[in-house]
Amino acid sequence: MNKYLLLALTFIFTTVSLSAQPEKNITVTGKVIDQSSKQPLEYATIAFYSASDNQLVTGGVTDENGNFELTLKSGIYNVTIEFMSFKKKTLSNQQLSSSKDFGTISLEPSTEALDEVEIIAEKTTVEIQLDKKIYNIGKDLTTAGGTVSDALNNVPSVSVDVEGAISLRGNENVRILINGKPSAMAGFGDTNLLSQLPAEAIERVEVITSPSARYDAEGTAGILNIILRQKETLGFNGSVNLTVGHPDNVSTNFNLNYRTEKYNLFSNVGWRYFDAPRISFNDATYFPTLDEDGNVVQPTYDRVREDQDVERLNRNYNANVGMEYFLSKKTSLTGSIFYRYGSDADLSLNTSDRFSNGSNVERTLRREKQTESDNSYQISLNYITKFDDKGHQLTADFQYENDKEDQYTNYNEFYVFTNQIDPEDIAREQIFTTEDQNEFLFQVDYVKPLGENGRFEAGYRGNFQNQVTDYKLEQEDANGNYVVNDTLTNIFDYTQNINAIYSQYGNKIGRFSYLLGLRFEQTQLKGDISSLLTQDELQEAFGFPIETKFDNKFFGVFPTVNIIYNLAGSQEDSEENLSFGYNRRVNRPRSWFINPFPSRSSRTNVFQGNPNLDPAFASAFDLGYLKRWGELTLTSSVYYQYESDSVEWVEENTGYQTSDGIDIIRTIPVNLSSNTRIGGELGLMYNPTKWLRLNSSFNFFQFETKGDFNDVNYDTKNTSWFARFSSKVSLPWKIDWQTNAHYRGPQQDAQTYRKGMFAMDLAFSKEIMNDNATISLNVRDVFNSRKRLATTTTDFFERYSENQWRQRSINLSFIYRFNQQKRQQQRNRGNGDMNGDMEFDG
Repeated sequence: MNKYLLLALTFIFTTVSLSAQPEKNITVTGKVIDQSSKQPLEYATIAFYSASDNQLVTGGVTDENGNFELTLKSGIYNVTIEFMSFKKKTLSNQQLSSSKDFGTISLEPSTEALDEVEIIAEKTTVEIQLDKKIYNIGKDLTTAGGTVSDALNNVPSVSVDVEGAISLRGNENVRILINGKPSAMAGFGDTNLLSQLPAEAIERVEVITSPSARYDAEGTAGILNIILRQKETLGFNGSVNLTVGHPDNVSTNFNLNYRTEKYNLFSNVGWRYFDAPRISFNDATYFPTLDEDGNVVQPTYDRVREDQDVERLNRNYNANVGMEYFLSKKTSLTGSIFYRYGSDADLSLNTSDRFSNGSNVERTLRREKQTESDNSYQISLNYITKFDDKGHQLTADFQYENDKEDQYTNYNEFYVFTNQIDPEDIAREQIFTTEDQNEFLFQVDYVKPLGENGRFEAGYRGNFQNQVTDYKLEQEDANGNYVVNDTLTNIFDYTQNINAIYSQYGNKIGRFSYLLGLRFEQTQLKGDISSLLTQDELQEAFGFPIETKFDNKFFGVFPTVNIIYNLAGSQEDSEENLSFGYNRRVNRPRSWFINPFPSRSSRTNVFQGNPNLDPAFASAFDLGYLKRWGELTLTSSVYYQYESDSVEWVEENTGYQTSDGIDIIRTIPVNLSSNTRIGGELGLMYNPTKWLRLNSSFNFFQFETKGDFNDVNYDTKNTSWFARFSSKVSLPWKIDWQTNAHYRGPQQDAQTYRKGMFAMDLAFSKEIMNDNATISLNVRDVFNSRKRLATTTTDFFERYSENQWRQRSINLSFIYRFNQQKRQQQRNRGNGDMNGDMEFDG
């Protein structure tokens, strides 16, 4: 289906493009420069429209000296000259009967146009706004052929661990948005699915540590808003991206775009096949326990060592097709359809050695085979009308998403050797799981400028989700037949409905810019557990009170304050400011946090939800400082956060044993009393020459958790840090060399100590085919050191573990661009990397 859709779009776009080409009768020339710096603007867009019907006739871009030369037939034209972050200039009713030189055309810088054009930057830049930092993803060689998760791992303040979990300033409770909204492309909040989207799809990442009232209050750490590319270049253009790598990694991605003055058609189609082998190792020592009478009970095995190898084969298809139609010069309607299909096949082999008094008395081999198919689609509509050119506008969004997963898992474990006499065979198991999730989103936003610098905003968002998980466990009986396990088989129907309204006002007074907001949210969390067990039987089986039906509602008030003070005053060649942010956030429990039925990925270690979870609320303060000295830019901040009813994962003994006498340990989320976090971060960007660019960041934080669960105290206090460094060197013959290094410091919580982890990525690229194509080679995790090493200690066991989610990989990528050029981002501040405009969100 995707192949035929791509061919059809290519034919339509090519036909329309060819039909739009006029005869070549006269020549027009000119030069485009920056009005402030008088520097030429390379790749500025020149477009000629027929004055009679305002239809695009021809267009082009300027060269490295800002010059352009076009051919067209004689006539009367309206001419537009555009460049990113500059105000568009229009020359109306130009009567051309012979060749003409338009001379030098100056464009005035404008920050308002920044969100309206595509930026494919040579270098990653950052803009400081009142409520966020915007990182425009540049030509990051280390992520070529990679995924969104790979790209995020190179963004300051953001860290992606070996299992794909994303954290912001060391806090994993971060909200992921796509184009400002929850999306099927982000897997409805499942960050692992971001590892299936190509990194090339990202235009910029907004790191929102102090979200304004316009944003959903979800995510106590803050928000990562991933903005995907949407071509805005006039005419027909696109790109093709091919990647091959080891371990097996083959992918292709097509971008096609056709834009006229009346509409913009865009599409992105991709396919990827890859093998992501995973390895893990656990070595657990079990301690003696006391029974109800106070007698010492020795464990059946005092040590269990597990060694697991997983082969993960993944095939993913994704397509995004849409159209923006300009109803008028100030009103447009955009519709898009996103579809993703994934087919996974995992094979896990887990060798388990059991020891007693230092002797290896038993070994088993567990074989787990899992297949999964995942179908997701999303339908989006956006309407925007601009009442004037000053920012007075109304936008409305509708979005529907559906995600359906079908999973089949087969477990087969057998004895390699044992000291048991005539042991009973370990029963085989098979699990059938179906998840069906639907989500509706309605949103309306109104923006009204007030005075010269003031702006008022208000809006509504309704987000309605429902997820049904149908789980059936079958186990082998004495006759070799599979029978349903009535204790664990269940259907979990979970609904989350959120209605929110907000209002905010921003203004600029002298050197002060401020944005004040207030958001109200009404949340409903509703669940229905269907099981053959009664509520009392479930409580007895799981060890805590369970309501098989619940309907919880809570109301939240979320104020926000964001202030920037410009220390540089009116000095145009300097930039220095202080910023302050305060916001209140919420962490709502997700469905798999609540579902009390345990996983079966291991017979001895299970993950189990807690239906008694309450939402956690957090208040955060942030104080930042920015300073730019020519080619050196410094960003820094200190922050404090206090979270009540914080959700933490704890491990405890279930009191049950496997059929061969091993204690079953469960990991469960619980509400502890509080979590206090304080920290600071420092970022440096230095570009001393055109051929060298350096970027580094450092984040130090301390957290303190307090609380008890099941009569066990989980108080802990610890400090940790992480740092990253990136360098890019431009070599002769159009070759670029990039190095990225990451270090995540050791960390200790109430039960687990994690060792520090270092990793380095290396990449080279070369421009070919007259700069229309790029070939790049990268090596991720050069030293194969991206492993999580941890030691967990409780009253009843101590476990050392190693986990490597993805091994070292080598990828070769080729990208070809047609009817577009590699755009170098040029700013009105010369070649500095930091834009500190104090803009309002919008």
